[in-house]
Amino acid sequence: MNVLMFGWEFPPFNSGGLGTACYGLTRGLSREGAKVTFVIPRNANADYGFLKLIAANIKVKLLGVKSALNAYATSQDYAEQLANVKSKADAAFYIYGRNLFEEVERYAKKAAEIAAEEPHEVIHAHEWLTFKAGIAAKKVSGKPLIVHVHATEFDRTGGTGLNQRVYDIERAGMHAADAVIAVSNYTKNKIVQHYGISPDKVSVVHNAIDAERNASQISSKSGKTVLYLGRVTLQKGPDYFIEAAKRVLEKEPDARFIVAGSGDMEGKVIEKAARLGISDKVFFTGFLRKHDIAKAYSMASLYVMPSVSEPFGLTPLEAAINRTPVLISKQSGVSEVFKNCLRVDFWNIDEMANKIIAVLRHNELQQSLTENGYSEVSAMSWNNAARKCVQIYSSLLK
Repeated sequence: MNVLMFGWEFPPFNSGGLGTACYGLTRGLSREGAKVTFVIPRNANADYGFLKLIAANIKVKLLGVKSALNAYATSQDYAEQLANVKSKADAAFYIYGRNLFEEVERYAKKAAEIAAEEPHEVIHAHEWLTFKAGIAAKKVSGKPLIVHVHATEFDRTGGTGLNQRVYDIERAGMHAADAVIAVSNYTKNKIVQHYGISPDKVSVVHNAIDAERNASQISSKSGKTVLYLGRVTLQKGPDYFIEAAKRVLEKEPDARFIVAGSGDMEGKVIEKAARLGISDKVFFTGFLRKHDIAKAYSMASLYVMPSVSEPFGLTPLEAAINRTPVLISKQSGVSEVFKNCLRVDFWNIDEMANKIIAVLRHNELQQSLTENGYSEVSAMSWNNAARKCVQIYSSLLK
């Protein structure tokens, strides 16, 4: 089966969990016998050609469309990227859209051209930036369209300050699709509630983890170190993490906190730590790449994901496979499949602090979470997710 897939990002050119999920899913699809052509907006700074075979034993090839689109892009991010391209006197600047939404339209036109040339039986589009591309491809080939929802505008904004244009694209994509995939029941409920989609049209395909690829041989845990790793944005709840850190330090002054990641709230969170008088106990690393991420997990006594609204959340699985105990918010999709961890409502700072303290103080609890979490996550596989996708493809083709 030939699958034409559109996504924001793909390793090594990725800045978040979407690229990781796409890599795992496409590898799983390859094992299931599918041949995937993965189309990605080519970042102006990415140094790779138009066509690239990812691996000889994996039937996935990557098509790059020259574009200034970036993963997790906002209109401001796009404007800054465009200015960067223009500053380099790149002639291609003049073919880019003048704003994020115009570029989405231009990318959709390129998708139609690709759909006319690339053999495929189904079209699979990840996230809102590619939904118009998926629709355009469907108009050209007439093949079934599946849209894969990894997050909604309600997740990204916390339900406030909704970008109407993004919402409209999301809604149009879901209604135009022949099937919708949600990464969790948590996300499916949002799709049904906020986008007017029948629950019968939405299938849940939970994310997974590639244990071999994510496990690290590094082991350097020392002291009482608590880790936050992810985008520093409203959706991820970094401010709640800092507030919990303040309460923990009142009882465990030797504790240390690491905030690994970047985002539009980074400055505010740094200021908050200073205002609370704990800036000497909280270390901000900025964005980390693969080796440094593994090192961060290996140092941590506990990983905390305090997300306000998390459709899934791959980082708890990465932490567990690196033998780090996990505390996650109940407002996350990963809590549906990962049981050997601690849970807390993101807004309940006192309970979050108490559970952090419990792990730091009680070696038996820390060891139990480590061993059972590792065992549970090691059994997860992208093959199961890929198998469910193939079943959805097959049902549409029938």
